[in-house]
This record gives sequence, C-alpha cells and structure tokens, in this order.
Amino acid sequence: MAILCLYAKREDQAIHYWERARAIEPDDARLVSSIAHAHAARGRRDVAIAYLNKAVEMDSSQPGTWFNLGYLLQEAGQEAESLVALRRATELDPKLDRAWYGLALSLIKLGQVDEAVTALKRNTELQPMSPYGWYQLAHAYLRLDQRDKAERVILRLAKFEPKVALQLEQETGIPSGVKLPF
Repeated sequence: MAILCLYAKREDQAIHYWERARAIEPDDARLVSSIAHAHAARGRRDVAIAYLNKAVEMDSSQPGTWFNLGYLLQEAGQEAESLVALRRATELDPKLDRAWYGLALSLIKLGQVDEAVTALKRNTELQPMSPYGWYQLAHAYLRLDQRDKAERVILRLAKFEPKVALQLEQETGIPSGVKLPF
C-alpha cells in the first residue's frame, strides 16, 4: 500500500503504512530508508536525514542508503558529512556513478579539486554519455590551471552534447568546435 501511495503522491499515507510495517519488523533498515525517502519527498530533509542515519546504523552495507544520506547532507550544505556518506557508498559499490558525481561536487565545494578530478573521472568512465560529469571535469581542470585538459574534455563533449560544449565555450572561452546550423 505504501508504494501505491507514493505513486499517488500521498507520501504521508505511505509513511503511515511503512511505520505500521516497522512496528511489526522494527529491525528492517529498508523500511526506515523508505520512510526517509517519503519524508524527503515532502521536503522534510532533516527528518529524512535522521531516518537515514538510523538506517545506516541498522544496516551499514547498503550503498543506496549511504548515497541518499550523502545527497541530503550535501543538499543541507553539510559537505564534510556528505563526503563520509558518499565515500562509503562508493566503497560499497564502486560502480555507483551518481555517488562518484556527488562526491566530486562536495570535494569541489571543500576546495579539494585534485581529489574531485579523480571522482569525476570515475563518474565519466561509468557514465560516458552523461554531460554532467564532463561539465564539472572541465571546470575542475580550469581551477587547477590545466587548460589543455579542459579543452580536451570540451572537445570530447562536443561530439555527443554540443549544447553543453557550447555552454562551456561561453563560460570558459575555450573553443568547442561546435558549428551552429544557422
């Protein structure tokens, strides 16, 4: 019932059903994570973070739970705490591309750009056709005064996401090689 309530955008009812299930199975970390998800969907970030902290205390082996915790901590501006959660997510699942991306964003905000480049490279290996990691990677290289590497990223991006490459060209002044049809 809780899942149906979520599809109907009735998060509070979903929480009610999950809490009833949790009363029957109090040690099920998945239920706690589901409750957190519903609270996050209702904009109750701090409540969701508390539930996710409880979920990782109950079962610390779930990379998705660690990622969700890291994401919400990042959203709350708690970058150092976010790093801990996102690093744990990548340790548990080295192929969790969104965790690598989130990790890179927190590292950039904390001024650890060298380490962010490593995370962004891993993200782009896992998601080579997604422009987000490439976009951030180009900017990270520029922060490190590695214009030649940023240029290579932009040229690569131009091959499959010309609009993003043009945006980077406007932001950085580095030619993308994209030719507009008009």
